[in-house]
Amino acid sequence: MDFLVRLGLAVPLIQAPMAGTSTPALAAQVCNAGALGSLALGAIGPDEARRQIADLKSRTDRPFNLNLFVHATPQADPAGERAWLDALAPLFREHGAEPPAALETIYDSFAGNAAMLEVVLEAKPAVVSFHFGLPGPEAIAALKAADCLLLGSVTSLAEAEMSLAAGIDVLVAQGWEAGGHRGVFDPDARDDRLGTLALTRLLADWGKLPVIAAGGIMDGAGIRAALDLGAVAAQLGTAFIACPESNADAAYRALLASDAARRTVMTRAISGRPARCLANRFTEFGERPGIPPVPAYPRTYLAGKALNAAAKARGEPLYGAQWAGQGAPLSRPMPAAELVAQLAAELSLT
Repeated sequence: MDFLVRLGLAVPLIQAPMAGTSTPALAAQVCNAGALGSLALGAIGPDEARRQIADLKSRTDRPFNLNLFVHATPQADPAGERAWLDALAPLFREHGAEPPAALETIYDSFAGNAAMLEVVLEAKPAVVSFHFGLPGPEAIAALKAADCLLLGSVTSLAEAEMSLAAGIDVLVAQGWEAGGHRGVFDPDARDDRLGTLALTRLLADWGKLPVIAAGGIMDGAGIRAALDLGAVAAQLGTAFIACPESNADAAYRALLASDAARRTVMTRAISGRPARCLANRFTEFGERPGIPPVPAYPRTYLAGKALNAAAKARGEPLYGAQWAGQGAPLSRPMPAAELVAQLAAELSLT
């Protein structure tokens, strides 16, 4: 399979889904510029997913990617969750608020989610991608019957082998450098923290599925390096955060444009799963010795979002989920279509 030919892509580039930051407008601009735009459905429900897909379709007739989270459904842990909320309470009170009374599962996994599967099948996207794991065989069969190309995010050869067995068509090799949530299938298992270049080369040498490189890539030279290692394309997320079409707020953009971009941290404290973030007051809290174990994803995220809202109301932006990869200092603010053209030009010169 020729990945670029099947999707009619002029540039070997995928805009990463980035739940909470990417928008239908961003995905459409990327698609119309000749790359593959992505819309994140993992943190929203079926009704909002339908609305956003309709918005995207009104802006482009090009192929696009719908991304879904396939995490394990969390179990409530009243004692552990109470300890976590108690640990956060001083931070809430510092900003004139109280923590939530209890944690909740704020959005559902795609695993076994018949309502969200129906939404995706109605949309008939050219591409469907998965993060955190793999859906069951019935969902994969239904999506393949709808002629969707299936992408699976992996961080190791073992996850790649599982993806092949499940029927995934293309691997997204997510390196340790990548911003946002780490795509490990089991967040409590040992993580070998393979970098993007090493992982891409390992999977390309394995040779059983096409590979898309993801993590730390910000320009045409980075895309070229990935292609030279055997990738069929590169997936960029942090590079698109500063685009005006993204949903990043002013504080997030300002941090990305400052010296703060030079330091990113992998943290569980904000959401309950490992995620790479610009170092801020929340990541500092997550590194404190003696804090309780972080509860499960996405239940922990309820408290993380509430704390950020309370802090922002008092003018403090440094409790946000300001996800960013290690290439963040290379960020360039410009419209998404211009960025795609710039990346394509840089790629042609390398």
